[in-house]
Amino acid sequence: MAIALPVQAQTINGKPGSPSATTTVDGKQLPAPDPKFGGTIEKNASQSKAWWAPRTVPPQQAPNVLLVMTDDVGFGAPSTFGGVIPTPALDRIANNGLRYTNFHSTSLCSPTRAALITGRNHHSVGFGVISEQSTGFPGYNSIIGKDKATIGRTLLDNGFATSWFGKDHNTPTFTASQVGPFDQWPIGMGFEYFYGFVGGDTSQWQPNLYRNTTPIYPYLGKPEWNLTTAQADDAIAWLNRIDQIDPSKPFFCYYVPGGTHAPHHATPEWIKKIEDMHLFDDGWNELRQTIYANQKKLGVIPQDAKLTPWPDDLLKQWEDLTVDEKKLFIRQVNVYAAYLAYTDHEIGRVIQAVEDMGKLDNTIIVYISGDNGGSVEGTLLGTPNEVAAFNGIDVPVDVQLEKFYDVWGSDETYNHMAVPWSWALNTPFKWSKQIASHFGGIRQGMCVSWPGHIDDKGGIRHQFHHVIDVVPTILEVCGIPAPQEVNGIPQAPIEGVSFAYTFAKENADAPSTHKTQYFEMMGDHAIYHDGWIASTKVIRPPWEIVGPVNQDPFGNVTWELFDLSKDWTQFNDVAAENPDKLAEMKKLFLQQAEKYQVLPLDASVATRLVSPRPNITAGRTEFVYKVPMTGIPQGDSPLILNTSYTITAEVEIPAGGAEGVLLTSGGRFGGYGFYLLDGKPVFLWNLVDLDRLRWEGKEAIAPGQHTIEFDFQYDGVGAGTLAFNSMSGIGRSGTGVLKVDGKTVATQKMEKTVPLILQWDETFDVGSDTGTPVDDADYKVPFEFTGKLNKLTLKMDRPQLSPDDIKKLEAATRNNRASE
Repeated sequence: MAIALPVQAQTINGKPGSPSATTTVDGKQLPAPDPKFGGTIEKNASQSKAWWAPRTVPPQQAPNVLLVMTDDVGFGAPSTFGGVIPTPALDRIANNGLRYTNFHSTSLCSPTRAALITGRNHHSVGFGVISEQSTGFPGYNSIIGKDKATIGRTLLDNGFATSWFGKDHNTPTFTASQVGPFDQWPIGMGFEYFYGFVGGDTSQWQPNLYRNTTPIYPYLGKPEWNLTTAQADDAIAWLNRIDQIDPSKPFFCYYVPGGTHAPHHATPEWIKKIEDMHLFDDGWNELRQTIYANQKKLGVIPQDAKLTPWPDDLLKQWEDLTVDEKKLFIRQVNVYAAYLAYTDHEIGRVIQAVEDMGKLDNTIIVYISGDNGGSVEGTLLGTPNEVAAFNGIDVPVDVQLEKFYDVWGSDETYNHMAVPWSWALNTPFKWSKQIASHFGGIRQGMCVSWPGHIDDKGGIRHQFHHVIDVVPTILEVCGIPAPQEVNGIPQAPIEGVSFAYTFAKENADAPSTHKTQYFEMMGDHAIYHDGWIASTKVIRPPWEIVGPVNQDPFGNVTWELFDLSKDWTQFNDVAAENPDKLAEMKKLFLQQAEKYQVLPLDASVATRLVSPRPNITAGRTEFVYKVPMTGIPQGDSPLILNTSYTITAEVEIPAGGAEGVLLTSGGRFGGYGFYLLDGKPVFLWNLVDLDRLRWEGKEAIAPGQHTIEFDFQYDGVGAGTLAFNSMSGIGRSGTGVLKVDGKTVATQKMEKTVPLILQWDETFDVGSDTGTPVDDADYKVPFEFTGKLNKLTLKMDRPQLSPDDIKKLEAATRNNRASE
């Protein structure tokens, strides 16, 4: 039985020179060089012979490829790997193919995705962290180099139709605007068609949505619209379009929905389905035991695998919670589970569409459950607003119950669940997303089906593999080599290895071909080699996003050592008994770190969110807008956090008055707005949907030309303190003054300001608003300005550290290092 296709030399099919002639290419140079003209040219066409270059097609038996990955799903969440949440689409792939139980991610979103689509380690392609945290080092700049072409580019130039649906977290935040450049967008990386959102997450009700590079707003006027379904609809339409226009053309569909990254936006119907199942009523400790038992029954963990202990020093036992806490936390996890079940259902619709076209038997489907372990970014209490959590703000249980319980999962929340649920859904492992040293952050369930080529339907595979192995596997089964040159640029080697050998039943227990793999994320690191893993102990619980960090993540760590041949779950640390082995593994980590651009290690988290980057605002202090414009993403718009600023609007008010937006940035869950309401000027700060501060004139502005100004004087010393591992300069107070034609109409002091980030899936809009309002009580989008905006000017006066400030910060840094 054929498992994979041999790499094919260039061949021409059909009559050479005819319009119907096709050719495969050897794939070493992409795009393939134009062939030499094969006809004849005389003085007149009647004596000449026409000749058409053959159309490029893949090798004859190359399958279609459907590559699916969900977001933030722990190993023990889906039913396919012992969880209680029903995932029938994933079950379908497992039952028709293989279940992989020893497959790994990088522990974070866009790093995993960059590794997945390139076949190289995440630092090798610039994604040591997410783009929102990028820094100016090769392994961390969030730029996929031109010497590391994606699987989309390779398959496209070999004759496939290519597409990308859902989350694009691999376009740098500083190239995500309408100005581009677009070479790091899906359509610039070899994916001919893109329908999805750009960034780490988005509302599923009012998403930051694009078709190719054009913002679209299909949800307007459709309150029941949800991206999870709309994405499946669009993918099914694309698949049918390709099939009907050219049935012979193989497709590569990269399908990566937002589920189940926060916000957990499931429909009311799916929430009710899950609530009626009462899956979580016994709490998170009992849930772990249930999942653990299920996993042994399914055979997805060895019978002697131990359940890692509950971290009593970090997380409460269920029995110690109050009645109110239990009520709230069950609601949170029910909505999460509904979101996962809903997401899997829509993936199932896409799979069914492939079958309905009659192409399932010639399609390899790779379905990866999660791009990292379950997320603990929702705080110990859960949150109705993830933007609040990323600014270091906890929302008390009583507030969540009173204001958000009934609307949890709707567009009135940007919700995430309490940490212990995510820990439980990573069963049997410990830790979670962001933690690269332990399997709770990096172990993913994966299922692969390929009818007629996998001869062990329903089989289980335990070989160690990693996301960088998916690209070489796809290339092998398609009979296509990794290119040596793309667009004239020599290509770096693929760093993963194929796991196609596991498709044969006779290789069910074959040794893994992936022998060595490093892991690193935000200073936390590990090294795997031939059945051993050495891991650094976790210093910072990943739900502690703000606060001091380890300044020496390379040296100031404690190492653990695990013999995975006897210890599937990293239960028993054997470092003390094996000092030589540990020393060998630590040396190997450094070698791998140097080879793959992992250095310098950096343990900072939240502070990197506001690090300077080469976006179009870098170095500028004044921004002028003379015509309305919407859709400028946060990473490419002026950031007025932790600084003094003045916003001036020169307007013409018509007879009868005017209202509408002059400027907004952010939306319902955090941001600011400058607008006229019933003719009166308003400047409003939405403090992560927990409070709103408002400056408002008492009188409507009369017809005619006017200047409206909001001036804010910031009291703190600014983001410069972050370079010294100090947050003392950010989130401080300031005073705002609203003026009309130079006359003060409102003054107010803000005791606290937003320190780190606004709502990231909302944009900077001039003249109208997109997405959601900064205050639903005032207006509905788009709330277009009905006067004439002649000019809007934003000026910033960023604070600078004085020599005395620097001395104090340096002294504090030395003291912190001494205490560490």
